[in-house]
Amino acid sequence: MLIQLAIIGLLIALLPLSTVWASRDANKYRKLIWVTVFLTFDLIMFGAFTRLTDSGLGCPDWPGCYGHANPFQAHEEISAAEAAMPTGPVTVMKAWIEMIHRYLAMSIGVLIIALVIVAWRNWRASGRTAPQRDPAFAPWLPMALLGFVCLQGAFGAWTVTMKLQPIIVTLHLLLGMGLLAMLTWLGARQSTHSPVAPEASALRRLGVATAAVLAVQLALGGWVSTNYAALACTGFPLCNGALVPSMDLANGFTLWRELGRTASGEFLPFPALVAVHWVHRVFAFVVVALVAWVGHKALRIEGLRKTGRWLLIVVAVQFATGVSTVFLEWPLALAVAHNGGAALLVLLLTMLNYKARISGRAGSMSTAEQVATA
Repeated sequence: MLIQLAIIGLLIALLPLSTVWASRDANKYRKLIWVTVFLTFDLIMFGAFTRLTDSGLGCPDWPGCYGHANPFQAHEEISAAEAAMPTGPVTVMKAWIEMIHRYLAMSIGVLIIALVIVAWRNWRASGRTAPQRDPAFAPWLPMALLGFVCLQGAFGAWTVTMKLQPIIVTLHLLLGMGLLAMLTWLGARQSTHSPVAPEASALRRLGVATAAVLAVQLALGGWVSTNYAALACTGFPLCNGALVPSMDLANGFTLWRELGRTASGEFLPFPALVAVHWVHRVFAFVVVALVAWVGHKALRIEGLRKTGRWLLIVVAVQFATGVSTVFLEWPLALAVAHNGGAALLVLLLTMLNYKARISGRAGSMSTAEQVATA
């Protein structure tokens, strides 16, 4: 089974690898990085789809499906589970959704292994000793990415084996966003940027602080999703007709507990779900205000205007999709789009922080010099 899964992951990865190899881009390493960024973004979106369609236990074992490499081979076991519990988490469709998510994740792992190999090969070929070698191909960040994706895979396994325990699923989401940020930083290092005005350096601390605040909101959003609390508050801006509704913060934010249960094993009370939703909703105003402020400042700085403009657009759309999910009672497409908007904010803030870091130097620095600085 493990060999079959490895072959499937390799075959899926061969398509983007072949696309990069056949491209006319002279810097195929950079091309491979950005293709991996794009596919990681897609994986985050599909991961949200998997979670929101309640397919996380479509195959209740790991890494295969009932000990098989694909749901075709596990058809008998899936049919038996579906017959025993028709409204349960196991159906043929959910099994395929879960396994496709795993196949995509494996292919990302293959692409990151390819990045490590190419980085090491090019780095060694650029000089005989470390001081002579081209820092543009320094393999340390790709190697960190490989370790990071292995950690992400471990959390993917625990997500299943620990039956969707909310803290594990939330950390799995955060690690996916972290992987996207690291890949984006690596891609930014390899890309040529327009000259960034020196005053962009004033955004360095603010950009990092905004990224940290966004990370908190991502955790809160993941906590809402993994606890299925998206519809715990009806109406907007009020929650269940009140500015501050009746809530159970203690049980809502007890981190180590089973899905739908309190730490003592009792059913999770509804006010706990209200607390989870309300805190995420209130903190969203802080995030929107801070991101909008950073975007507005970036509009005034040469070299950051495009990034600032996109930040303002995405944060506005993200706020709109969040509100719409409440009024429209959590339609699947909008919920997935809301997760995608969060990933786009991660990508854009990473780019902004990178450009602010090299401000005043990007126009006169080679890619290698930028890498050494960043």
